[in-house]
Amino acid sequence: MGTRIDEIAPDLFRLSTYIAKFDLQFNQFLVVDDEPLLYHTGMKGMFPQVRDAVARIIDPATVRWIGFSHFEADECGSLNEWLSLAPRAETLCGTIGALVNINDYTGGRTRIKASGEVLTAGRHRFRFLETPQVPHAWDASLLFEESGAVLFCSDLFLQNGDLCPVTEEDLVEPSRQTLLAYEAGPLPHAFPYASWTDDTLRMLAGLSPKLIAAMHGSSYRGDGARALRDLAAMYAATLGQGK
Repeated sequence: MGTRIDEIAPDLFRLSTYIAKFDLQFNQFLVVDDEPLLYHTGMKGMFPQVRDAVARIIDPATVRWIGFSHFEADECGSLNEWLSLAPRAETLCGTIGALVNINDYTGGRTRIKASGEVLTAGRHRFRFLETPQVPHAWDASLLFEESGAVLFCSDLFLQNGDLCPVTEEDLVEPSRQTLLAYEAGPLPHAFPYASWTDDTLRMLAGLSPKLIAAMHGSSYRGDGARALRDLAAMYAATLGQGK
């Protein structure tokens, strides 16, 4: 179980570990800048190999920001290990995430961001977006890097398999097939469909991302606005009233 490193955009590295028993890739994203940012930490058991992968790019102790969508093992399971390793690192999350989970889990060092607030890490500008229940969980949020138009989308566009780092092919149909497999298998109801789901996805489409950095499976390079609108339509048909 090795971790593959690919630079999928200038100074943006995808660290990908394929776990065969789940038929799923677990991806972290490292943005190299004056204040390096790691998005997703991976599970606690993955910490040594993710740390070693980061060490092939930068000194892991220099990580300044750690972001993720929601409180879940693959999102932030090794967060405390990273905070111990990187003395200046702070966690990025929203008010709900901080109050409900993160402040208690970490004992502090949390930078609470308001939805729409921008963090400048040097050349890169990260816009924090509260997205409750999208992809899932009350505390969910996403991150948009403005200079490169990169959307860090967490579990949106979830795809099974050991896949290529970046694709320009459609991600919605593979995501639909994976969602249906989850609904029919041992992990149903992974993606809730709320009254605001469609509005949230269309808000993300309005950002016009050029690169969608997916946590599980290939990232997507192309018309991100269209991909998100198509994802919204698929969710409506599969999870919403059209189901």
